[in-house]
Amino acid sequence: MLTTLAVENYRSLRDLVLPLSRLTLVTGANGSGKSSLYRALRLLADASRNGAVAALAREGGLPSTLWAGPEAIGRGVRSGEHRVQGTRRSKPVGLRLGFAGDEFGYALDLGLPVPAETMFGLDPEFKRECVWSGPVLRPAKLLADRAGPMVRTREAKGSWSGDTHEIRLTDSMLSEFADPRRAPELLVVRERIRSWRFYDHFRTDSAAPARIPRIGTRTPVLGHDGGDLAAALQTIEESGGGDSLRTAIDHAFPGSTLEIGNVDGRFVLRFRQHGLLRPLDAAELSDGTLRYLLWVAALLTPRPPELLVLNEPETSLHPDLLPALAELIAKAAKATQLIVVSHSRQLIRGLEPVSAELGIEVNTLALEKEFGQTVLSGQGTLDRPSWYWPKR
Repeated sequence: MLTTLAVENYRSLRDLVLPLSRLTLVTGANGSGKSSLYRALRLLADASRNGAVAALAREGGLPSTLWAGPEAIGRGVRSGEHRVQGTRRSKPVGLRLGFAGDEFGYALDLGLPVPAETMFGLDPEFKRECVWSGPVLRPAKLLADRAGPMVRTREAKGSWSGDTHEIRLTDSMLSEFADPRRAPELLVVRERIRSWRFYDHFRTDSAAPARIPRIGTRTPVLGHDGGDLAAALQTIEESGGGDSLRTAIDHAFPGSTLEIGNVDGRFVLRFRQHGLLRPLDAAELSDGTLRYLLWVAALLTPRPPELLVLNEPETSLHPDLLPALAELIAKAAKATQLIVVSHSRQLIRGLEPVSAELGIEVNTLALEKEFGQTVLSGQGTLDRPSWYWPKR
């Protein structure tokens, strides 16, 4: 389980170190940095697939994603005497992301390349990358260390291997060097990160993939577009989760039942509601009903990931559905670690008592803006989890 998440210089996240628990709720006002935190987590996951450069390009490139303020906020700005500070930097420009848990920790430092004659001068480069054992980075705990293009790893006896290996500056050592013989710990960390699952704003419009019948195959993991919804629900039923599925439907829509039809191999979702003469198919469902069913399929997955991250799951749901969604989320936390980004007070209030009944530790993190940077409300210097960045 992850216990610490750290982000530095990503958009408004100038210097953020957060404690994580089995179920972490991230809340805050609009513009407080919730979406930036969600995107930082996705960027961290992209790095394990060598997708960090492409992900940053989609956001406008590294310069567009870097913290736009000064390195430090001086007394003059805090007191109101000055509105801005000088922009001259004394430290290398970089975007740093990392996490730590009881077993392993990982951190990366992305920076701008040395100027050269190339049209790819905005591609960020890995300046440092480290994997260590335990919750805190210490030199003696390092398992793999990358500085620029050079990677070194520890041998089974604890000493550094005599060989160093060179990889491209735009590649992560997680994707290019993880090998069961040379660096088994890197392979473990990489596969754990790759198992992370993200769900964000399912489509429910008239042309949404979830409304269109498609060929059904066993689907233990709901796709990100929800197009395999019917197959995912049937997989839950056949994997022993039928009782949980029926409970989730009945708690949200009392007296309603769900059926999956098979028409020449194409799976069709049919939703029976009390008082109606015939079932409704996916094309006829309201946006809120369809979205709730998508969350049911995502949270009752027969193949739980190491980490499940939900971004504003309350979107388009009627308030009456939030208690049922809260119960689903709390029960899912029994099988996987969850981070839920939400601005719904009703959902958050509903999660806390349900989680307590199930014995799930809940950690509510309220973000706010302070002089343009995102901070954790009420977190003092001594309240931050212990965290150290690898130096360039």
